[in-house]
Amino acid sequence: MRYLHTMLRVRNLDAALDFYCTKLGLKETRRRVDEKNRYTLVFLIAPEDESVVEDSKKKGRPGPEVELTYNWDSEDYGEARYFGHLAYEVDDIYATCDRLMKAGVTINRPPRDGMMAFVRSPDLHSIEILQKGAARPPQEPWASMKNTGHW
Repeated sequence: MRYLHTMLRVRNLDAALDFYCTKLGLKETRRRVDEKNRYTLVFLIAPEDESVVEDSKKKGRPGPEVELTYNWDSEDYGEARYFGHLAYEVDDIYATCDRLMKAGVTINRPPRDGMMAFVRSPDLHSIEILQKGAARPPQEPWASMKNTGHW
């Protein structure tokens, strides 16, 4: 058994791609537009997973990926959180959170511990950001920043 992807339904494909690609830094690898069934699938990878995805194609389907599913007909998915969250490891959690905040993303759970933060996509999917390696020493403004909303 091998992990392939996580599928997330999105309400607005442009807003989702802006969040996942422009702000979070993922890369679109392929797209499938199905006019008959009225949906678009967009597959994304983390930049450091590019070689892993290429190697996985030799075994069959590519992975690890995030699949954004956009159904063309309006549908209310609510705020269901049954899927859990996506998790990405970063070289510098403080720099990543600072970049996201400057891009207008709310840091719902700041990296007070220098190890973990949570943000949410425009479709309210939770994204966990984890520090690569050991935790960074506590640093302001993160150390005293309160949680915002929920994740």
